[in-house]
Amino acid sequence: MNLRRRTKETAEVSTESLNDIMFFLLLFFLIVSTLVNPNVIKLFLPNAKQSPQMAKQPITLSVTAAKEYYINKVPVAYEQLESTLKTELSKLAEPTVVLRLDKSLTIQDLADVMSVGEHLKVKMVLASENSKK
Repeated sequence: MNLRRRTKETAEVSTESLNDIMFFLLLFFLIVSTLVNPNVIKLFLPNAKQSPQMAKQPITLSVTAAKEYYINKVPVAYEQLESTLKTELSKLAEPTVVLRLDKSLTIQDLADVMSVGEHLKVKMVLASENSKK
């Protein structure tokens, strides 16, 4: 008498539906990672051959490496910077201040000058050198 089974039972895992689930998870994580870090998007920004021409004359505020302040090439002490800048701004209808800071200065020096501009509610633009390619 032979009591053994002729068919053996084996454990199987059906993986047909796992392909769809993995695809949706991959798509979900790709979308979420793009939203979390917007720097993932690579952009090629246009280059300018020449700087844009401004119709109005801006006020130039220069700060040297020795922390000497100049408004339109006139030396000014830091304590009188706000009052002098206020009188120069009153002469213009739409004032704009171009900040020219030496690259050896710290961010705190920039923040100090920007706080003066914020107090006077004036538009400030940071000047930089054109990269020549």
